[in-house]
Amino acid sequence: MLVQNRNSDSNPTSAPIPTIRVRVKYGSSYHDIYINSQASFGELKKKLAEPTGLHPQDQKLIFKDKERDSKAFLDVARVKDGSKIILVEDVASRERRCLEKLRNAKLEKASKSLAEINLAVDKLQVQVTALEATASRGVKIAEVDVENLIEMLMSKLIQLDGIVAEGDLKMQRRMQVRRVQKHIETLDMLKLQNTKSSATESKTHDHRRQDNSASDKFKPMQKTQQPLNQANYSAQKPVVQRPLKHSESVVVTTKWETFD
Repeated sequence: MLVQNRNSDSNPTSAPIPTIRVRVKYGSSYHDIYINSQASFGELKKKLAEPTGLHPQDQKLIFKDKERDSKAFLDVARVKDGSKIILVEDVASRERRCLEKLRNAKLEKASKSLAEINLAVDKLQVQVTALEATASRGVKIAEVDVENLIEMLMSKLIQLDGIVAEGDLKMQRRMQVRRVQKHIETLDMLKLQNTKSSATESKTHDHRRQDNSASDKFKPMQKTQQPLNQANYSAQKPVVQRPLKHSESVVVTTKWETFD
C-alpha cells in the first residue's frame, strides 16, 4: 500500500512545493489567500480567521458543492491556483463552542472558589482546635468565641452551596461540606459542655448562698440573748453600800431587785 509522504524535508531532491492563491467567498466579500498547495483545509481556516473574524471551528469550507473536512488536503481535493471556495459560518459549532467556553469558565470559577474556601476553613480549623484544647484542660471558654466561629463556618456552607461543580470538583465540594459540618458539630458540643458547666456553677453558688442565709438567721438571736443575760446577771449581783459618815461600824446588806 502506497502512502503519500507530505513532508518535503524527507526528500530534499524533490521540487519545492508551490504556493497557490485561492479565492474564498464569505457573504458578499472575497478574500484572496496564499497558501501551500499541499496544506490542509484546517490550515486554510486558520488563515481565514483574521480577515473574516470567524473562529476556525466555526467555519465551513465548501469546494465543488461539498463541505471539506479540516483534515483533508487541498491538492488531494484538486484545489488549484485560482480555485474558488465558499466559506459559511457554522452556527451550531459556534453555539457548542460558546457553551463549552462558558462551562470551562464556570469550572474555573468553581475551582478558584473551592480553593479560597479551603484556605479559609484551614484557618478556622486552627481556632476550633485551640478552643477544643482549652476545654479539654477544664478551662471555661467564652461563649461568644464559639458563636462567632459557628457563624463563620455557616457562611462557608452557604458559599459552598452556591458553587456549581461537576466531576472531581463536585467531589471536592462534597468533602469540603462534610469538613465544615464536622467543625460545627464540634463547636456545638463545646457549647453544650459550656452550658452544663455554667449551670453546675450556678447551682453550687445558689447552695452556698442558701447556707450563708441560713447561718445568718441565728446570729441576731445570739446577739439579743447576750444583753439579756448580762441584765439578769447585773440584777442578781449584790450591791455593797458605802459606809456612812459618823458611823463606828460598817454594815453590809444585800439589796435584791424588788418588783412593785
